[in-house]
Order: sequence, then C-alpha cells, then structure tokens
Amino acid sequence: MGSLLAELHDAVGADGVLTDADVTAAYRRDMMPLAPYGQPLAVVLPASAEQVRAVVRACARHRTPIVPRGAGSGLSGAANAVDGCVVLATVRMNAILEVDPDNRLAVVEPGVVNLDLRGAVEKHGLFYPPDPSSYDWCTIGGNLSTNAGGLCCVKYGVTTDSVLGLDVVLADGELLRTGRRTVKGVAGYDLTRLFVGSEGTLGVITRATLALRPLPQAPATLVAAFDGTAAAGAAVSRVVAEGVVPSLMEIMDRTSIRAVERFLKTDLGADGALLLCQSDAGGEAARRELAAIGQACESAGAVLVYATDDLGEGRDLLAARRAVLPALEVYGAWLTDDVCVPRTRIADLIAGCERIGDEVGLRVAVVGHAGDGNMHPTIVYDPSSEDEFVRARRAFDEILGLGLALGGTVTGEHGVGKVKREWLAREIGPVGLRVHREIKRALDPGNLFNPGSMFEL
Repeated sequence: MGSLLAELHDAVGADGVLTDADVTAAYRRDMMPLAPYGQPLAVVLPASAEQVRAVVRACARHRTPIVPRGAGSGLSGAANAVDGCVVLATVRMNAILEVDPDNRLAVVEPGVVNLDLRGAVEKHGLFYPPDPSSYDWCTIGGNLSTNAGGLCCVKYGVTTDSVLGLDVVLADGELLRTGRRTVKGVAGYDLTRLFVGSEGTLGVITRATLALRPLPQAPATLVAAFDGTAAAGAAVSRVVAEGVVPSLMEIMDRTSIRAVERFLKTDLGADGALLLCQSDAGGEAARRELAAIGQACESAGAVLVYATDDLGEGRDLLAARRAVLPALEVYGAWLTDDVCVPRTRIADLIAGCERIGDEVGLRVAVVGHAGDGNMHPTIVYDPSSEDEFVRARRAFDEILGLGLALGGTVTGEHGVGKVKREWLAREIGPVGLRVHREIKRALDPGNLFNPGSMFEL
C-alpha cells in the first residue's frame, strides 16, 4: 500500500492525505448508528476535479475501493468506509463558481455547504429550494448523492428537481458532463438523474449546475391542533384534495408534542397531533391558501386553528417542529427512520408506529413532511444497553415493513446506504435489482466506487 499512498500524495499533496487512525476515525461513518463501517487506509482531500481524477486512477490501478463523502451528515450509512478503502472527501472543493441571475442558475463544487449557497443566491433575489434539516452544515455533493429533501419538498421537490447538469469522474478517471444549462433538453438518456441519488456508487460528482427560483415572499404560518392522528391525517387529505400546495406542511404526533412541550416548557395546545403549515405565496394569495387549509382542518375536526403573518410568531411556531430531535435526546439516543407513504395513509403509519413502540417497549415519536407523506419515526433507546439497541433495530425494521405494507417506500429522502440494502431488494424486486447491478457493472466494472452501498454486486 506504500506505493498507493505515494501516488495519492503526488495527486493531492501531503496535506491532502490523512492516514493517522485517530484522525481517519472521524471519517469512518455518517450519523446512522445501525450501518456497518470499516477502517479506511486513508482519507484524501482533493481540491479540484483534476485531483479527483488522479486519485481515482491511482486507486483503480491498485484495486482499492473509493468511498466518496461529503460532510458526513447522512442517515443511511451511504458514506461509511469499508476496510482498506480510500475515503474521498470533497469538503475542499467548496467554490461557488457562478451565479447567473438572468438564467436563474448556479454552478458549484460539491463541498459547498447548502446554507452558504442559499445565502449567496439570496443576494441576487434567488432561492435554492432543497433544505435538509442539516442544511447549515451538509454539503451539496452529499445532497446530490442521496437526492436529499427537506421541509419544503411539498412545493419545490427534492434535490433532483433543482439539478440541470453534473460533472462526474468515472471509474476510468474520465470526466463525464451530463445535462445542460437550458430549461429544457431531451438529448439522450437523462444521465443527470441517474447520478443524483446514486450514493457515490457510479462516480464522483465534481461540479453541479443547479436551477434557482425567485426568492419567495416571507411566509405566513398556520398551526392546527387535533385530538388524534386520524383527524390530522384526514385534514392532510382534504388539503390535498382542495389542490392547495403550501410551501411547508409538517405533522407531529402525540409523543413528539409531549417531548417538545417538556423541552421548551410550553403548551402546544394539542393532545393528539399538530399540523404546521406555511405559505410563501405572499400577501392575499398566502391568506387565501391558509384560509383554505384552516377550513380543511376545521372540517376534519381540529380543536384549534391559528394563522399568523407575523414572521417572529411564525418562527416560534416552527421552532416546535425543529426542536423534536433535541427534545427526544433528553430521554436517550435516537434512531431516525425514513419512510414515505401515500398521504391518505399517514394516520395509519403513525398508529402503526405507536403499536410497534409498545411492542418493543421503546418510545417512538413520529414527525414528518405531511405534504408529501415522508415520515420520520424516531426510536429512542439507551445506547449503553445492548438489549435496547437490539429492540431499536427491530423497531426500525418493522417500521420499514409497515411503510411498504401501506403502499409506500423504505426511503423518502435519506437513501438506502448500507442500512437498507435488503429492504431495497424487497421494494424493487429481483428484476429491479438486476437492472441496478447491470448499470453498476456498466459504469464501474471493477466495483471501485462505494462497494456494498445500496446493494451487493
């Protein structure tokens, strides 16, 4: 391996290759405690696409696997190291190369932090919609690799809906350019969408051309309280049926509400479920949207509906949703699941999660993006107890099974990674899995990139 390390030093410089085990330990895994991980041979920190190409060629010559990595904020183990691999971290490739206000696009390197991009384009009156909960430290490259979502997906979609084109280093070290800078374009296969969400298994993204939108109006906010999740679920269905598309529609179950009330020392006024909605349509249009949502909630049995266009008040209301995970940490470590179900089955999922929690004897809190059915059941357990960890894993898997049984998918935005491989196989079936493997072999015949992520070759 000394020869490979020498080549890596030549490729990225001595300060761009980390081999001290105490240092590389921080790069072994992401935020998912269930996913397996190994010990990398080295971590490399390239600063350009040419350096990435040199690293890829060196690793290919030595048949050493490469695991691409962003900031490590993922929740599926997709960036977890395998023994003897080279972790290729793109954090030094952090330049916003271009902002084109007239064509509403930006060109960025993969190490750009999501929040930094949002701030940079906002100066031009523009908006980059994808907003994962870790948007203040996750990177665009990681968002692209996992096709990340966020709270605004109901109106603006997930990451792939904002990607026009990519530069990708392939397994032979060649640089592939996909997509275009135009609004429309159907020349050839849609290779851009193939690489978005591929979790680093097909290549290393080194540049992205991203579509931007006009900066939305300041949001108006509505909160609705319900005695039970069935009524809250019915309200979501009524909103969808009315054709109203808020910029945000989040749901919290009873367990989440109680945890947040204790954590924030407040009373949210809901015994069973809470629905939080925002509209960024602006002015009278926003008031009309929230009025329609409020009427749908009242018709479904809401015990309280309150709307405001005061920004500070809106932030305070949304703070309850954002405080769920910190509130749950009071009770122990948390393990967040990620399933997406038809919006008409949200109440069924929440009820099923409550049942699963009772069966395994652990607290399960459910929050999620009600507007698109993407729920995040969160299991709380004692990490020092092997028994509780086993029960948490059981609950995690049973929730995935429940999501599939309700007509949903095992991941709405976190990805498959190394923790849901068997569940991907169950969801897409043998033919789907065969096609995945054939695509992988066509682009990466030596299984160089992120082996064992998503599926075994």
